[in-house]
Amino acid sequence: MTARIIDGKAIAQELRTEWKARVDELKSGGLTPGLAVIIVGEDPASKVYVGNKVKACAEVGLYSEHIALPADTQESTLLAKIAELNVDPAIHGLLIQLPLPSHIDSQKVLEAISPNKDVDGFHPMNVGALVTDTTLFPPCTPSGTMKLLEKMGIEIEGKHAVVVGRSNIVGKPMALLLLHKNATVTICTSRTVNLGKYTRDADILVVATGKPQMITGDMIKPGAVVIDVGINRLPNGKLVGDIDFESAKEVAGYITPVPGGVGPMTITMLIANTIQAAERAKRQE
Repeated sequence: MTARIIDGKAIAQELRTEWKARVDELKSGGLTPGLAVIIVGEDPASKVYVGNKVKACAEVGLYSEHIALPADTQESTLLAKIAELNVDPAIHGLLIQLPLPSHIDSQKVLEAISPNKDVDGFHPMNVGALVTDTTLFPPCTPSGTMKLLEKMGIEIEGKHAVVVGRSNIVGKPMALLLLHKNATVTICTSRTVNLGKYTRDADILVVATGKPQMITGDMIKPGAVVIDVGINRLPNGKLVGDIDFESAKEVAGYITPVPGGVGPMTITMLIANTIQAAERAKRQE
């Protein structure tokens, strides 16, 4: 058996085309969805991510503001900028690129963003609403993963889903979204004793640990749907996921590649959240 590859890049492009039509409709009514991205410091990976977000916004016709602040920016200055953007009618989505410099309290900053503009879905109000399936903004990577499953026609209800990783950004919200779709969900971590016992029982396996190639083919149930959220750079410069792709694809039924799997969906769902925020703002005019 060789797994069917889930082409996140192609699915993301299809979705962006659909969302662009909604942007065009909003624009015809006099409203352009706007996204502001704040980056503090010179973290190379963060700069790449922000650049990709700004480029994606331009592709679908969003207005975007890229605000780059020096690494020694005071927390009070950053909070003041957030307060300004919270009340700017041209901005419908606001996100802070993480990580922030160590002298800034990340949680305090995330809590300062208006829940109505929190397109990353990190504000405690939106995190809490995720538990009850009422959040305005589901976190982008987990919701992008759910969209991949939907587009591939993969049944979730009644299936055993195993999530490896418990981060607030991916693991925990991923488990909740699967639970909302009536999956039986098990959450593991990289330190789970006898991890393979759980992963081999998964109909749907989602891995987000940040440990390169830790899940191998012998840890996967034949025919399982395997979603690799990890992205790691090996010493030789090669990008790999948290799953050993070569051995896993010989066992799985479906698998996402790295790069080109979940990654493109994250920015796509960020765009979707921003457009939906603009649509809500339009309805409230």
